Amino acid sequence: MEIIDWIILAGTLAFIVIYGYLKSRGSKNVDDYILGNKEAKWYTIGLSVMATQASAITFLSTPGQAFHDGMGFVQFYFGLPLATIVICMVFIPIYHKLKVYTAYEFLEKRFDLKTRSLAAVLFLIQRGLAAGITIYAPSIILSAVLNWDLKTLNLIIGVLVIIYTVSGGTKAVSVTQKQQMFVIMLGMFTAFFIILNYLPNDIDFGKALKVAGANNKLKILDFSFNTESRYTFWSGITGGFFLMLAYFGTDQSQVQRYLSGKSVRESQLGLIFNGLLKIPMQFFILLVGVMVFVFYQYNHSPLNFNPAAYQEVMQSKYKNDYIKLEAEHRLAEVEKKIAQDEFSAALDIKEYDATMAAKNRIIQLNKEELQRREEAREIIEKVDPTLETNDKDYVFIHFILNNLPTGLVGLLLAMILSAAMSSTASELNALGTITTMDIYKRNLKSEKTENHFLRASQGFTLLWGIIAILFASYGSLVENLIQLVNIIGSIFYGNVLGIFLIAFFFKFIKGNATFIAALLTQVIIIAIWYFAIHIHPAGQEKLGFLWLNFYGCVIVILLATILQFILPKKQIA
Repeated sequence: MEIIDWIILAGTLAFIVIYGYLKSRGSKNVDDYILGNKEAKWYTIGLSVMATQASAITFLSTPGQAFHDGMGFVQFYFGLPLATIVICMVFIPIYHKLKVYTAYEFLEKRFDLKTRSLAAVLFLIQRGLAAGITIYAPSIILSAVLNWDLKTLNLIIGVLVIIYTVSGGTKAVSVTQKQQMFVIMLGMFTAFFIILNYLPNDIDFGKALKVAGANNKLKILDFSFNTESRYTFWSGITGGFFLMLAYFGTDQSQVQRYLSGKSVRESQLGLIFNGLLKIPMQFFILLVGVMVFVFYQYNHSPLNFNPAAYQEVMQSKYKNDYIKLEAEHRLAEVEKKIAQDEFSAALDIKEYDATMAAKNRIIQLNKEELQRREEAREIIEKVDPTLETNDKDYVFIHFILNNLPTGLVGLLLAMILSAAMSSTASELNALGTITTMDIYKRNLKSEKTENHFLRASQGFTLLWGIIAILFASYGSLVENLIQLVNIIGSIFYGNVLGIFLIAFFFKFIKGNATFIAALLTQVIIIAIWYFAIHIHPAGQEKLGFLWLNFYGCVIVILLATILQFILPKKQIA
């Protein structure tokens, strides 16, 4: 990185932190700190909701996901529009009518304290883990590619977020996320147009799409009923619907964004704004990853994008084996470029047979490349089984650092760190709120002042920030990071969503039946996930994680219904 990159990076981050601190400091009471005094307009809510979900993991992992697997991941979001409609019609009016600080206050009004506390604890577990991951994700990747110290990066990101989040609460999160979304989208569009500019002169955007299509990267829809496949149309509109309904309807990190709205209408418009733009945004981010794939059809790419793994191999006894594999890879890249040129020429003259012959040659060469990449991963595992061989999270950052001009590297790194800060701020804000209002205040025996609970909210937000930094510092990378966050959420979200659906629509089911059913369901879902992933030979996943949201929701409703009829009357009153 050059000096100008450091200036752009440091200047962008400093502006966001200082702006957030100055615009939101001096909260007068809990209403002001937790709900931003209910002053947020719909566009602020919409951008804040988008920024909360769009973490650094999104912008690091999603392009790499597309590079390896194509556009199919967009199906993950197909349930969002329908979930948005349900939340706008059911959840938001109820939350505003009851004037709650958290989603879980409603559960006590409907059931009892223990059900409210259980849902709050489940949220704290999964979101506390996710907060660590949203710090850890950019840190581990940037530390690997820039040779920065991992724990120092964790500390920098965590402290920057803590400064304005603890100071200004929800208002600080909302006002900074507008700037962060601007930086994020500016960075992504800049990267996209630079990639197109770097392609050969005879490869325009239309041809680039045909090159990607020839390599099966543009397959968006999968209508198969294969439950082992993580991303299909059906898993998106079923499991994805339940995940989105749980995330946007019951996760405090999102609920708090629209509870700060000036009115029900402002909150609904903000959520609809997110629902309309989220799928196109994810589509575009995946498309950037596909264009990175096309770029590497004409330019050299490493066998494995993780530089830390490469360095370890080069210092091991397997060095010569890896160098030999790299030599084969470079020769094959020359052949692939020739085949791509033949494919482009055949498209120009519209010669079907020549086009199909070139396409088949490209497909064959890419199959051979995949085999070499697999052999590279096997060598890395031999060197050290703990090394990360899944390099999806490193693809986009490798392109940024090795191909973008001076100045834009700093902008793209600022984009990644801004995304990390935006989602982490929302999570810490929500964790502090839940701990204060659902656990501390609700179980406190003596009366306290408003100022006491304001300070408690700030203290718990700071505590969760420290916990997130510690978790990030001692975490470990497990497969593609964007999938890891979604897996963690899916283990808990379905159960929590089921509790809320019982509260809304199953009036005959009481608190004890719901509480016991929720406990049993959580154990069942964890067992299903464990057996589906860890028991099967070779660790192959036999159940796409999106289905856990559907199963969790259905199981808790069924169990609660059964328990309501079989428990003694005095236990279900």
